[in-house]
Amino acid sequence: MFTQKRLTEAYDRAKTLYFDDYSRIVFMSDAHRGDGSVSDEFLKSRNLFEHALTEYYENGYTFIEVGDGEELLEYSEMEHIKNAHVDTYKEIKRFYDVGRYYRIYGNHDIYLDNPKYVRKNLDINYDEYTEEFFDFLRGIEPLESIILKHRYTSQELFVIHGHQGDAPNDQFWFFTMLSIKYFWRFFHRVGIKNPASPVKNVSKRHKIERNYSKWIEENRRALICGHTHRFKFPKNKAIPYFNTGCGIYPASITALELSEGMIRLVRWKEKVDENGKLFIKRETMRGPEPVEAFDIRKPKEVVDYLSEKKMRRTKKEREERASFRENDMK
Repeated sequence: MFTQKRLTEAYDRAKTLYFDDYSRIVFMSDAHRGDGSVSDEFLKSRNLFEHALTEYYENGYTFIEVGDGEELLEYSEMEHIKNAHVDTYKEIKRFYDVGRYYRIYGNHDIYLDNPKYVRKNLDINYDEYTEEFFDFLRGIEPLESIILKHRYTSQELFVIHGHQGDAPNDQFWFFTMLSIKYFWRFFHRVGIKNPASPVKNVSKRHKIERNYSKWIEENRRALICGHTHRFKFPKNKAIPYFNTGCGIYPASITALELSEGMIRLVRWKEKVDENGKLFIKRETMRGPEPVEAFDIRKPKEVVDYLSEKKMRRTKKEREERASFRENDMK
């Protein structure tokens, strides 16, 4: 019940952005960038993340980071995190400088809800090599939530990190921070995770996802979030609950893409060719499906008709415009 209330409050406060069938948006979450030490989980996927961002930038995507970009509960000094991942933040700054970066905060980067903290840590940065300060993400306003609204059909996609209503990570986040910062962070170094986290606690994760589904059914809006680290894409056009997954899987990262009026779940992973050379490959895991297929405001028969009509009418044009061609991507 509390989750429904918290999600609704976030929906009412959300910033509205408009999209259409020519928009290109990528959603990624839960990178948990740390300070570069042994317990920094982002280190193992940093190259994947940077490569994916480069490809998305060059192909005209807007990047919406759906929370927990930084691991601020363990490493409260943002300066150390920025210095540990210079190239990653260069890619993020490229998006921001052209108006294509939006930041949602989650429970592990909840400090970004404080404008003073944001101004101090994100407005400027320091280059250790040139020993100069420079504008970084000056003026950025991290958000709790975003409503993506289709410019012509008014269909909405509600984007939020997803910790809302998860008591240890929401209203009691400060005490969770203390346990992580002074206890669990040291266990991370040997691979032991906090059992209170939905990442490892399966029953808790399922409960959270059931609460998401209840909100979707009651409010008739598609939901895109992160938090649980378990990627989700509706099967058979079921309840439109999407989860981006995370950026710290052992050998891959996942993302949701919205382009050409289609939505899909993708995975970026390292592979090896026949000559023993490593390369990065993007793979489609689910989809693509027309975004209209997940508009639960309309009767199912209408949704199915519009989706099929769109698939037939725009397939050739969509394929010609597509940013990525699976056979060519490495």
